[in-house]
Amino acid sequence: MEPILTRNIEPGQPPMCIREYEAAGGYGPLRKALAELSPGGVHKLVSDSHLRGRGGAGFPTGKKWAALPPLAQSARPRYIMVNCDEMEPGTFKDRLLAEGDPHQLIEGTVLAGYACQLDQGYIFIRDEYVGSARAVARALAEAEQAGCVGDNILGSGWSFHLKIHTSAGRYMCGEESGLINAVEGKRANPRTKPPYVVTVGAWGRPTVVNNVETLCCVPHIVERGAEWFKGLGKGKDAGMKIYGVSGRVKRPGAFELPMGTTMRELIEEHAGGMHDGVRFRAALPGGASTSFLDTSEMDIPLDFQSLQEIGASLGTGCLVMLDDRTCPVGMVHNLQQFFARESCGWCTPCRDGLPWVRDTLGYLEQGRGQPGDIELLEDQAHFINGNAFCALALGAVQSLHSSLTKLRDDYEEHIRRGRCPYQAAH
Repeated sequence: MEPILTRNIEPGQPPMCIREYEAAGGYGPLRKALAELSPGGVHKLVSDSHLRGRGGAGFPTGKKWAALPPLAQSARPRYIMVNCDEMEPGTFKDRLLAEGDPHQLIEGTVLAGYACQLDQGYIFIRDEYVGSARAVARALAEAEQAGCVGDNILGSGWSFHLKIHTSAGRYMCGEESGLINAVEGKRANPRTKPPYVVTVGAWGRPTVVNNVETLCCVPHIVERGAEWFKGLGKGKDAGMKIYGVSGRVKRPGAFELPMGTTMRELIEEHAGGMHDGVRFRAALPGGASTSFLDTSEMDIPLDFQSLQEIGASLGTGCLVMLDDRTCPVGMVHNLQQFFARESCGWCTPCRDGLPWVRDTLGYLEQGRGQPGDIELLEDQAHFINGNAFCALALGAVQSLHSSLTKLRDDYEEHIRRGRCPYQAAH
């Protein structure tokens, strides 16, 4: 199938300028929307397309937009925050889109602003994404000069302003209220809910938060329609998806494929299979905050609904591979080090529980594991999962909990041998 989201991206080449983007059909959907569709009409197209958020949770985009208060009853200004923080380990799809086709992101954001009747947008880019910030800044300046952003957009009488916010950030900025706090200049802690950010968000005003990949889908839905978008998916969800693969495969990278592509197809056909002499054991299907899928689950469609039905999650759709030469305990320990460091410290289960998990896994790797450690880790995973303030800790323990179920023998072997067996074998 021909690429949609990445059709304008050429590896090693700079992104299109606005003239090239418009020559390829860019800003045509925006012109169509402003000339032919009401804001409600654009909203209906997105709702009918069954577009689900690509940031990890998979929440229906049209339903999120519908939660905004009616314009006549709303405080002003109304905001959109574009999440390009992307600190999920193993995930690199939003960077690809922001650097490779920034005008697509800007057009999608402006269309979202029109559909939701917003006044101001912020594209939140993590500080390390220097190339993304530069590319988006150049494109935004071009779009403003061409009248596609700002006052009286394309002579329509509707105005929408867009700015870039680069932030030192942290993993917590991926949580929508943490992101909003960071834009406001505060510490990136999550907020108590309710009220939800769609009613009381940035500076106390209604705010919608969408992921980069989500917004990049919007121009194509406006251009070709909801039924076309639904027909792209192979499984139970709609559209195209940028999947990623990292680990010991022959062609690691990002691949735009129909939603519902299986893990087997993604690894064997698109990523070229495993390195010679290396065997696949399992993979995290959507970055570090998802559960392991093993060889028995390679033919399950990688979409939100199919994975939810087996108690797993798609997350960002970027696979992190586990092979037979990598210690699963060491891999999970590495992930828990990240999550423990990135905890904002707001709640006890996350602030104290994740370091406890990290240290226990470290003892196992050092050969200091004791009988009962596995049960302790299970208890911690269960407690943290149900009692943390936000989704950071919930996601953090997914790899731990699933590895204790599917890869338990490796944990037991660490205790039985009094060392990590992989350190000697490889």
